Amino acid sequence: MNSKSKQPPGIFPVILVVLVDLIGFGIVLPLLPYYAKTLGATAFETGFLFSIYSIAQMFASPIWGRWSDRVGRRPVMLISTLGASLAYLAFAFSHTYWLLFASRLLAGVMGGNIAAAQAYVADVTAPQNRAKGMGMIGAAFGIGFTLGPAIAALLLQVGLADRPYLFPGLFAAGMSILSFAFVLFRLPESKAPGTPVTPARPGPAIWQKAFWKGMIGLPGGMLAIIPMLLAASWLMAFAQSSLYGAFPLFCAARYGLTVRGTSGLYVLTGAVAILVQGGLIRVLVKRFTEASIFMVGSIFLATGLLMMPWMNQFVAFAGFLALMTLGASLCGPTLTSLLSQEAGAGQTGETLGRAQGMAGLGRAAGPAWGGWLYDQGATLPFVLTGIISIQAIFMGARLTRGAKHMNAKEMHEKIS
Repeated sequence: MNSKSKQPPGIFPVILVVLVDLIGFGIVLPLLPYYAKTLGATAFETGFLFSIYSIAQMFASPIWGRWSDRVGRRPVMLISTLGASLAYLAFAFSHTYWLLFASRLLAGVMGGNIAAAQAYVADVTAPQNRAKGMGMIGAAFGIGFTLGPAIAALLLQVGLADRPYLFPGLFAAGMSILSFAFVLFRLPESKAPGTPVTPARPGPAIWQKAFWKGMIGLPGGMLAIIPMLLAASWLMAFAQSSLYGAFPLFCAARYGLTVRGTSGLYVLTGAVAILVQGGLIRVLVKRFTEASIFMVGSIFLATGLLMMPWMNQFVAFAGFLALMTLGASLCGPTLTSLLSQEAGAGQTGETLGRAQGMAGLGRAAGPAWGGWLYDQGATLPFVLTGIISIQAIFMGARLTRGAKHMNAKEMHEKIS
């Protein structure tokens, strides 16, 4: 660790690293369906490009998180940002579907940046300020997903006619390289030397039990905080990603929106996320508990999902979309903050990595679920997913009633 790391690092440097990296991610993501189509991909193959990233992230994130507990946050962020730049280079020069597929697989494997950044924030913030710090990462997501598509559209206009996706891929790779350089030269290590890592590592069967018991609550009214929060991480990602494929189709069929009009709605959701996670969450955590904020956010998210398909007026539809995004933006940082506080000593990175893995699982299953439901009926992705997401409200209610939180060791003993 260099001399600069002797002083407690602030939160701004790591937020900047995440923001730069996510702008590159936001550039590539909306181009995938069109890129895949030019390479002769079927609709299923196109959808799998989205799923393979989340599947790879699901398996890789817990490993990255545990490694960050052992060796520090900086090494993980250095490797993941450098690996992401290689994935974007492969994207830029893809001339077959399978090369494009490989680029998304590599990007998913190298998706350890977010969990390491969240652990970094947990290292440098007090528990009472944790949700504010996690909210800043959420705001970086909103900015990245707002600026990224706009930059992609500009690069498509100035790019090569026979290689339209070359410049966007190169630009995204450049953003990741810039993020790598910032970590290398400007970001001090946040993990204190000698921080113990809990030697007992629960196996996959333990975490499967944790997930399902988190979904339904432990017998006898016992409250298992970590399994419930992991289940909630899956549920939030599943609910939002279920609209990836169905949302543009619904907007085109119901309101006659073109690609530009649908992109405007994505900008709206990005703006709401920035306002909530970059500012409003700071005010709310001073007055309310994180568990209560999560519960209210779950109510907003479920309400938005359930009401959107019944709106004949586009303005009303956009309003409930904003309400859904408001709910998700309230849930995200509070979930991450609660997880970081409940993690055992030396297990912050692994626990947050597992949460990212559960979210990856939700994002892998959600699009297929939503697409299948849309084929059965245009309103079903909204309604049935909204009904499923109501479970998060009950989770929030159990969290707010839980006066005594079990620590990580007690949780492992209870669910094993």
